[in-house]
Amino acid sequence: MALDIQHTFLERFLRYVQIDTQSDSASKTIPSTEKQKNLGKVLVEELKELGIEDAHLDEYGYIYATIPANTDKADVPVICFCSHMDTSPDCSGKDVKPIIHRNYDGSDIVLPDDPTVVLRPKDHPDLKEQIGNDIITASGLTLLGADNKAGLAEIMDAARYLMSHPEVKHGKIRILFTPDEEIGRGVDKADMKKLGADFGYTVDGEKRGSLEDETFSADAVTIDIRGVSIHPGFAKGKLESALKIASDIVAGLPKDRLSPETTDGKEGFIHPVTMSGGAELAKIEFIIRDFTDEMLESHENILRDIMNGVLKNYPNSRAEFKVTEQYRNMKKVLDQYPQVVDNAMEAMRRAGVKPLPSSIRGGTDGSRLSFMGLPCPNIFAGEHAFHSREEWVSVQDMEKAVETIVQLAMVWEERA
Repeated sequence: MALDIQHTFLERFLRYVQIDTQSDSASKTIPSTEKQKNLGKVLVEELKELGIEDAHLDEYGYIYATIPANTDKADVPVICFCSHMDTSPDCSGKDVKPIIHRNYDGSDIVLPDDPTVVLRPKDHPDLKEQIGNDIITASGLTLLGADNKAGLAEIMDAARYLMSHPEVKHGKIRILFTPDEEIGRGVDKADMKKLGADFGYTVDGEKRGSLEDETFSADAVTIDIRGVSIHPGFAKGKLESALKIASDIVAGLPKDRLSPETTDGKEGFIHPVTMSGGAELAKIEFIIRDFTDEMLESHENILRDIMNGVLKNYPNSRAEFKVTEQYRNMKKVLDQYPQVVDNAMEAMRRAGVKPLPSSIRGGTDGSRLSFMGLPCPNIFAGEHAFHSREEWVSVQDMEKAVETIVQLAMVWEERA
């Protein structure tokens, strides 16, 4: 069935990115920043304007909403579309000024508020596929927020179309918008019983056609170090600086492997993300990533051996090595439900998009949702260069994402 969608995603997206929703990993509240609810309130109001009566924002910053089934079939699975409202703490998301670069000609894009920020096709190869399309960037001082406000706008546009076109048959559809995905807490308070979905899709992927059914498995490691502190004027033979111990541990990491900057494909890594402290106490926080749990454990053992080797040089100091599970490779779950990926590929083909199944060197809310009972691959939203001032998205790719969402609803109904 050909779709004639009078799109609204662009106007929505340009508004959404101007609302600051940056999350904060140092915060202990849920959501981590109250300002995420500012966008949540806007989204709920817009969902209600579409006629989605049960749309609501809960105390934790989650939005739940239902597009009612309009099919006579009783056995259509309930599917969920999910995106997150927060933007990354890695780059400012305040006072975003989105710019549309119409009819892109393939040249460098210089961002006006900081001309040193330049999007060059040699650095962003996917730009070469966008000639003639319309590219959206920020102005050079902030990230854009396409990760994941592109997904929000696309789901909202698809919801508008489905609510206003009863001739398009579909089962019950649930919408879930989450906070704090960027700091790894995106589904901490998701109420799976209330959600009541059988299968889901996060709309949080990169280039047109990307369909990610495999993610990293992820752990966090914290090393807490207690050194020996003493006045530096009387420290000879006595001082064992915890901060120097921490520095030696980081310096002991492999230089040519096992780091984000030396790996790609299916290679994992050990990555120090913060180091703090002084002479008596110091802390290092790491993220550990790989596609198998066995390799994840292997990387952790390497890091533990480095720590123990360093401590031999500091006999009166000690350290605690703590591992915290973050998420696991969702492929373990998705392989049990091949129809979830098969239906997504069919929906993309119907939307005129070539499916590009792939693995993601990261994680999405879908990683954890899959292990919480909602098999949930990730489909493209069109976002590129996320977490940076060079972030961009194509209007035409966003259009195809909307069409893919609508086609997905139809495919599940047809194949029930």
